[in-house]
Amino acid sequence: MALARKGARRIAVDGEEYRWRVTRQHWCCDYEGTTLGYAAEHATHPGTTLVVDTGRPTLRTPGAVATDLVLPREVAAGIRAARANGWTPATPGPPLTLHLSAA
Repeated sequence: MALARKGARRIAVDGEEYRWRVTRQHWCCDYEGTTLGYAAEHATHPGTTLVVDTGRPTLRTPGAVATDLVLPREVAAGIRAARANGWTPATPGPPLTLHLSAA
């Protein structure tokens, strides 16, 4: 599964180029679409997509005080955490899901 190029942003993490975008797709976060997430993949050799569920509420969550904002430093930290846990972005395979704390 590859990310759509339209709307994706580029980020360099530890000398490697990646593309990422905020997503609220069912394959990302909870099925009600109330948590914020993003997906990332290698920019030049997309293989396995990284799907990160931040655990933070979106503005669609009733009574939530949140923003639909994911900062590049957060994406870089998620990519580093996934790489430390064995994510190989250039290798084909099913999406890897990483659940982060809302703290």
